[in-house]
Amino acid sequence: QVQLVESGGGLVQAGDSLRLSCTASGRIFSSYNMAWFRQAPGKEREFVAAISRNFGVTYYADSLKGRFTISRDNAKNTVYLQMNSLKFDDAAVYYCAAKTGLSGLQYNTYDYWGQGTQVTVSS
Repeated sequence: QVQLVESGGGLVQAGDSLRLSCTASGRIFSSYNMAWFRQAPGKEREFVAAISRNFGVTYYADSLKGRFTISRDNAKNTVYLQMNSLKFDDAAVYYCAAKTGLSGLQYNTYDYWGQGTQVTVSS
């Protein structure tokens, strides 16, 4: 079992920046591929970014490249999501996810999830 806890969400103005954190416990963090997903009310959960377990290779949703950056600190068992130039459409609950395999970036391939952290953007 892996426990994931997100933090760092809040209310920001359009154009502002925010950094989310996800801290894992219960297993060896370096063994897991990590990702961020988000879900807005009435919409499906969508992929945001991912980072691999071995070399820290990163992946992003095409629409978010250049604005969002994912990183990890294995010594702290933590993955981060730096969000810049936030837009109103970025408002959502952001979830941290983990898995050991590399079976794709779909949400249903991830085994462990955090509780989510709310990001609200006012325009």
